[in-house]
Amino acid sequence: MSKLELIATATFGLEAVVKREIENLGFKVLKSEDAKITYLGDERAIVKSNLWLRCADRVLIKLGEFNAISFEELFQQVKALPWDEWVPEDGKITVTSTSVKSKLHSVPDCQSIAKKAIVEKLKDTYHCQWFSETGSEYIVKVTLLKDRATITIDTSGAGLHKRGYRVKDVAAPIKETLAAAMVQLSFWKEGRLLMDPFCGSGTIPIEAAMIGKNIAPGLARKFISEEWPGFPAKLWKEERKAAFEAIKANHDMRILASDILPQAVKAARENAIEAGVDDCIDFKIKPFEKIRLEENYGIIICNPPYGERIGERDEIRKIYYDLKSLMKENPTWSLYLITTDKDFENLAFERPADRRRKLYNGRYEVTYYQYYGKKPPRA
Repeated sequence: MSKLELIATATFGLEAVVKREIENLGFKVLKSEDAKITYLGDERAIVKSNLWLRCADRVLIKLGEFNAISFEELFQQVKALPWDEWVPEDGKITVTSTSVKSKLHSVPDCQSIAKKAIVEKLKDTYHCQWFSETGSEYIVKVTLLKDRATITIDTSGAGLHKRGYRVKDVAAPIKETLAAAMVQLSFWKEGRLLMDPFCGSGTIPIEAAMIGKNIAPGLARKFISEEWPGFPAKLWKEERKAAFEAIKANHDMRILASDILPQAVKAARENAIEAGVDDCIDFKIKPFEKIRLEENYGIIICNPPYGERIGERDEIRKIYYDLKSLMKENPTWSLYLITTDKDFENLAFERPADRRRKLYNGRYEVTYYQYYGKKPPRA
């Protein structure tokens, strides 16, 4: 098949990370915008993107883009797209839509008109008047932004953050895609000690271990496009085989994960086993105030409790105080953490972070604070 325009959607703030991941896979990026990166690829690129993108939300096929200020324009332009190249006669078509700052602001109307346009195109293709829609599902999205419509088909299905290893959960978990981004935005690398003293269900240490072992994040799950009859099944087989062979059997990783809650540590350990990285992580039940750093040049990456998870402000202040004391006693250590607290720099460290980035953990706006310790001596 000829080159396709693909779109990797991303949480606001992670566009640069996702762009770098796409380029590392060998694909040409055409455009990077808020919450999405457009790039060139083919059917194999769809497979590799779903298997390997750690920080993207979904992989979409871009079928068309056009201006639409009337429902008639929307209908005719959608109908003109090559639906017959993707959707079989029994395909189940699900249309979703969003509209921002556009004259066509009624989302239900946009959905129904787009669905009607697709059906009319397929009637011409298959020479029939009725479709059973009993086959594989094709999720079409109509995105309207300032009267510009983008029409896509979702190749992922469930969001890419659903890796498949989260068999046990705890309250307020961090999304896997965000955890992977936190690790990739840090200076951690194989051979350097990493610690998460608020590990919860273990997402940050598990994502770090998967990065260290080069485990494709989508290796243990299925994708909606795998069910499409016209999509070459051999590509999935070949790329999964290549991903298994790319896993690093020999690795030098030391990851410590702890939490004050026994049930959280139990859940984290079970999730790590499911992810195949339990051999890389040392789990312990331990309150934060009892953490001791016994070597130099380590890295803490964490999602400490914040207001939405702990109601009492003085408890949060106590965590901040202990964190500041720990880092002051260990100047070679670096700290990377997210929090919703806008006053964290003043409350915890009484100095600005070396770097900060606005991100989102689900519906919460968070800031990713980065404090760099002393650099280790050159080898």
